[in-house]
Amino acid sequence: MEHGAQHITVKAMLIAPDAERATHAVSLCPPTPENPLGYHRLIGGTVEVGESHRDAVIREVREELDASIRHLRYLDVVESIFMVDGHAGHEIVFVYTGRLDPQPPREGAELSESDGTVLPVVWRPLHDAAEPLPLYPEGATALTERLG
Repeated sequence: MEHGAQHITVKAMLIAPDAERATHAVSLCPPTPENPLGYHRLIGGTVEVGESHRDAVIREVREELDASIRHLRYLDVVESIFMVDGHAGHEIVFVYTGRLDPQPPREGAELSESDGTVLPVVWRPLHDAAEPLPLYPEGATALTERLG
């Protein structure tokens, strides 16, 4: 999540299930006052001016994970209104699904964000009712459950 955003941001993000369709790859974000244990976030990022949301998710996955997406399919759009580090954020997120190629390893995987931040990549259950960390953007959990 961007800190101090004072506008609505357009994002394109990916639900990337494993071959068994039991888990999906997400970034593990550090603790914030709102989420003291940290939180999970779908892989992807901001749609740039003049770029389609489909092209943005492909670019973001290439930049963050050095991977491509097989069987890319648009799912839905979700609106996420949130607080992070005491700052309000507002995103419109185009959500896709597809398989990462190559798929990140089960342990030790990382992604690099455009600002140089490196975050761990972990595998979260698609049916995640028992998962203690929240998943962002808001509305993503309902979409993951449709896939499992």
